Amino acid sequence: MLPTGEAMGMQEGGKPFTMDGGGRLVCGVCPSLRYPGGQFDVVSKPSRDCPFDPATGYRFTALGVPVCVHPERVGLPPAPYASGGVPLPWQTPPPASAADVPAWVRTAVAAAPPEACTEVIEQATKLLLAADPGTDVVAVLRAALG
Repeated sequence: MLPTGEAMGMQEGGKPFTMDGGGRLVCGVCPSLRYPGGQFDVVSKPSRDCPFDPATGYRFTALGVPVCVHPERVGLPPAPYASGGVPLPWQTPPPASAADVPAWVRTAVAAAPPEACTEVIEQATKLLLAADPGTDVVAVLRAALG
């Protein structure tokens, strides 16, 4: 028996998975292929709140905002980025506490496009050194990203 569906690299609507600009394997109908991050919402799984529209091959909120239902594929945690104005992880201001920097760096860098990573690392470095000039920034960042 031949594999079908996701086992064969296909997803709903019969569109194959494809590589996005960041090298991630996403659905052939993923809004990340048409819109930059922040111009679509990401939810943890398909639901009635973002039904699949067979006429267009996409999922939308009730307000017509495109929706991705595979956060692990697009590298963004679930959030209403477009409909709720939630900033993308790398655009979220760094935390006030140096203790919260590792978690922020991990989330931001995991989702960020390559060109945004330098800024995230620079912000983390400034915050860590401001809290304690003797901090081994490289060790903190390795622990956060390792």
